[in-house]
Amino acid sequence: MAPTQLALLVLLLPLASAAIIALFLRRQGALASLISVGACTGLAVAALMLVFGGQRDFPASWEWLQLGTLKLSLGFKFDDLAALMLAIVAVVGLCVHVFSLGYMHDDGAKARYFGGLSIFMFSMLGIVFADNLFMMFIFWELVGFSSWLLINHYCEKQSAADASKKAFIVNRVGDFGFLLGIIWCYAAFDTVNLTDLATKVQGGAVVVTAIPLLLFCGAVGKSAQMPLHVWLPDAMEGPTPVSALIHAATMVAAGIYMLCRINVLMTADALQVIMWVGVITAAYAALCAITQSDIKKVLAYSTLSQLGFMVAAFGLGESVHCATVVMPRANHLVEDIEAAKIFAYTGVGAAMFHLTTHAFFKALLFLGSGSVIAGCHHEQDIFKMGGLRKKMPVTFWTFTIGVAAIVGLPFLSGFFSKDAILYLAFEKNTAVFAILTATAVLTSFYMIRMWKLTFFGDARSHESEHAHESGIAMTLPLVVLAILSAVGGYTGFFSKVAGRLAEMRPEAHGSAHTMMLLISIGILAVGGGAAWFFYKSADKDSLAEKSPGLFGSLSLLKASPDEIYIYYVRKIQDRFALVLNFLDQIVIGRVIVQGSAGFVGLISLGVRKLYVGSLHAYVYWFLIGAALVWGFAAGIF
Repeated sequence: MAPTQLALLVLLLPLASAAIIALFLRRQGALASLISVGACTGLAVAALMLVFGGQRDFPASWEWLQLGTLKLSLGFKFDDLAALMLAIVAVVGLCVHVFSLGYMHDDGAKARYFGGLSIFMFSMLGIVFADNLFMMFIFWELVGFSSWLLINHYCEKQSAADASKKAFIVNRVGDFGFLLGIIWCYAAFDTVNLTDLATKVQGGAVVVTAIPLLLFCGAVGKSAQMPLHVWLPDAMEGPTPVSALIHAATMVAAGIYMLCRINVLMTADALQVIMWVGVITAAYAALCAITQSDIKKVLAYSTLSQLGFMVAAFGLGESVHCATVVMPRANHLVEDIEAAKIFAYTGVGAAMFHLTTHAFFKALLFLGSGSVIAGCHHEQDIFKMGGLRKKMPVTFWTFTIGVAAIVGLPFLSGFFSKDAILYLAFEKNTAVFAILTATAVLTSFYMIRMWKLTFFGDARSHESEHAHESGIAMTLPLVVLAILSAVGGYTGFFSKVAGRLAEMRPEAHGSAHTMMLLISIGILAVGGGAAWFFYKSADKDSLAEKSPGLFGSLSLLKASPDEIYIYYVRKIQDRFALVLNFLDQIVIGRVIVQGSAGFVGLISLGVRKLYVGSLHAYVYWFLIGAALVWGFAAGIF
């Protein structure tokens, strides 16, 4: 089968599944789930054939719409970057589909759920394949719709309905900036085709810093960077497999993927802004995770923090406009333009490397938490768990591999990818390196805290005392993802999927390698050791008991952004909306549109208010009228 046909098959299989379920199977959950899983299996096989088939950059584009000189086309851009992202979406998506067979087995709205998974896969794959920014934006919005649908699966719960609306609205804020950036990009370059943009920029076209920053707004929303991060923790109201698919491995990674796609448009100033947004988000989210008791909320803030690492890594790269790049610590001067591009793309390589490993171990952790929640009869409080190590052995060991990967245990995937980012920061910016290293310590702290309280000690509730291991449909994806979390960081594995992109990741050698290894071991020992000895198997949070002031401050840090937004909406936005409503109904609707008739009608409404049927009121109006007449007669007015 030709590459273009394979790509079309990958894209259209989930769309066909969603259409069949929506049209014919809304009340047949079992059959709908089989069709959705079958379609995902087919697209995963076709996607891996495409990835490992060696075909890259095959031409495929169709004109969709023409408005004057503006031509909108739908096409495929399949290079190493797209191949890597496609493999992640296909493999993780299939694992989530299979896991959902067990997790959602008794759900009454199973057909709607699997239909939502299929439409999400179609939308996400459209972003992966898009060869231009307009096409990417179309599928970007479809991802937002499917995310809203899946978060709101338990629509009878008010908290789920509120969380889905919050996610949808917050993402629209970022998407508005994204759309403005696309329009400005077209106005500046007369194209939004990614290949054409790269040709023009590398040919000397000047990029205004505002363009990449506006485009970055879309990533701020989708990848939940500050200040548009507030939707992601609340989105945990959706089913746990949805959290694994959308909010750990694929949807939130779309923002990072988009940044890597538009890397040619980046200027030095834009990269600085992006870098600091990522650094601040990483540190903030890690601090918030320390106080969480809901197992899914801990993982949600962990996702925020790891996405911050990826954004910071991207920002640490160099602008491709530079013909000469200096690596400060290495004192490495590069004057050849092609070699300079390699340094420019180290940010892309580091970000995508960590995106890949994070997709595997975070999907594993979220699905593992789903297995724990199902085994504990839907209990999510880690302080009401405990003792699950012996009752859920498969879940425990696979979850342990996920925890070991994210905290950077040497020779697991997270160790390699996080070290690549830390090494890049060490070479480029000492302050960023210090903050990210401290954040990595916090990551070890809150992950070991969660792991210990969940699996060790005695059972602390009726639910955990009667916990049970999950079935094969739920444990098999955990085993697959555990293997990928272990081997996904090795150069051979990564390069087979990413191709030349693997050459662009920063890698320490010699004494620098030894130093980074010692730093990683120190991070794990300090953060993990502190959590292991500080938190006891008790019903209450040790930090809240021993240091209530610090605990309260961290809790306030988590709640403050939401409080600020609520204040802004109630005190500013709602009142501004009332003013606009008045102007629309009275000034525009009555005066401008209806003209003199509207004006007379307004006067009549005002005069009518004078007739209140009260003698006292009429006396007052008479006296006021008499005073006015006297004033005019006396020449006062």
